[in-house]
Amino acid sequence: MSNILWKSLVISPAVLGATLLVSTTAIAAPTTTTEVSSTDKQAAPELAQKPAEIIAQAAPSSDDGKVLEQVNRYSKEGASNTQAQVTSVSQFSDVQPTDWAFQALQSLVERYGCIAGYPNGTYRGNRALTRYEFAAGLNACLDRVNELIATATADLVTKQDLATLQRLQEEFSAELATLRGRVDSLEARTAELEANQFSTTTKLVGEAVFAASGAFGGNTGDANNVVFQDRVRLGLETSFTGRDKLTTRLAAGNASAFDIRDQNNVSVNTREGTQTYQVGSTGNNAVRIDRLTYEAPFGPAQVYIAAAGGRHSHYAAVNNPYFFDKTDGGNGALSTFASESPIYRVGGGAGIALNIPFSSGGTIFKPSSITVGYLASEANNPGVNTGLFNGNYAALGQLNFAVGDRLALAATYVHGYHAAGSALFDSGITPASGDSPIGGVVGTRQANQIDAPANSNSYGISAAFRPSDRLSISGFVSFHDVNQQGAGNDFEAWSYGGGISLPDFGKRGNVLGIFAGAEPYARRAGSPGTLPVHVEGFYKYRVSDNISITPGIIWLRAPGQNSDEENAFIGTLRTTFTF
Repeated sequence: MSNILWKSLVISPAVLGATLLVSTTAIAAPTTTTEVSSTDKQAAPELAQKPAEIIAQAAPSSDDGKVLEQVNRYSKEGASNTQAQVTSVSQFSDVQPTDWAFQALQSLVERYGCIAGYPNGTYRGNRALTRYEFAAGLNACLDRVNELIATATADLVTKQDLATLQRLQEEFSAELATLRGRVDSLEARTAELEANQFSTTTKLVGEAVFAASGAFGGNTGDANNVVFQDRVRLGLETSFTGRDKLTTRLAAGNASAFDIRDQNNVSVNTREGTQTYQVGSTGNNAVRIDRLTYEAPFGPAQVYIAAAGGRHSHYAAVNNPYFFDKTDGGNGALSTFASESPIYRVGGGAGIALNIPFSSGGTIFKPSSITVGYLASEANNPGVNTGLFNGNYAALGQLNFAVGDRLALAATYVHGYHAAGSALFDSGITPASGDSPIGGVVGTRQANQIDAPANSNSYGISAAFRPSDRLSISGFVSFHDVNQQGAGNDFEAWSYGGGISLPDFGKRGNVLGIFAGAEPYARRAGSPGTLPVHVEGFYKYRVSDNISITPGIIWLRAPGQNSDEENAFIGTLRTTFTF
């Protein structure tokens, strides 16, 4: 017993001295505290995309957090950057025999074997450290002492080393005690949080949109007032394997679209200018489940199953970065038209989809995949001409190509069935669903109106090009051939648009976007032939990681395809909270 105790005492000074050198500075001025260098700070990731809510809630006070952050970073640096144990000081390329600490470093390397360097063969002896970093290193060396005692391989050291150990223990006793107490406190708080957490498999995410909006110009301006509207989405995201996701989302809202008027002051009943936060509004903020989906890998494929509220843009690539945000989310474009191609608005509801990669390399088109999906808007209704297969449905097929990491292309086909009285671009929203708007979410009345049972065949292409990290260009074209029962009822609809976005414009996280094109319009008997034009501009300003403010304006030329080209303007100030 006395032999082991003596060995523990005599080996400790050497190991503690090793800590001093591993921490890459000498105590030339013991009363001076040096902060972590800015270079090291910049090496850390600037921002985590999804902060860990649980850790954030368990974090100690700001001062405590800074201390633990320094200690943890120092410990991780030692764990991740060190190389295999060196056996000679000559293995360090930046250590010279003329260095003042060369003999001490040589002794620690060759006598005690407790010094390691960086993977590039350097020691970085001039790097600054804080007292808390030194305390963390000292604590690590005490663990090394215990290891040497347990293996009974420690060699005897001098009395001078023993004196050095005693002096260092006395000088850093306060820091060691503080560090030990704060770590214990953090562990206790974490244990309490884990014991009382909501779920080990589910996390809560949410979005709340506040929007002040008004319509101006001509008869439309006279028929509408400035409004303040809202929409809230609360989602429970559950993962059972770590790779799958069950989404259960509640939604409520009180938003509705403006009444667009023509030159005769008659409502044109159009869905042009509909904004993303107005989709899924329940009226008077009634709460309902607006999405219930499950996504999981199946071999090389990704499976998407929707029990309610399914959308094609949930599983298919829309190729519209910075304008599209999680299917009508509050951080993208203002309007449903600028958010995604109208071809993804044909149908919706319950069903299944697969995304299957068919190329693993060998060409410039990688990773390439094929996407197929089927959604029925009345799948829960067992009545006549409804259900999963006999009611309204839309089947999608899409080829996806990526050329490097700068260009994405997609070719899309959608075949649908639509009962009389439904809308072509309804996103699966029906009067029975409890959502709005009814009669379509994008485009003119002429392009949406289904007068008799009809089959539709829609074709679209989309592309997104990012020449740099600060510029993105995207666009789409879609054609829709609608065959209704009865003579002379068939019609065609077209839509196209393109946008330019400038991410990080003025500040990291901000986006300046401009989008222009023609919302879906129809060529059919009795319909005016004027081309409706949609021009939109917005600037998303990121206040913080969870709050953004987006002012923007939408200009509609000839809404409702009116021949006199009546103009309408919609101005919006949107604030989005996400968590």
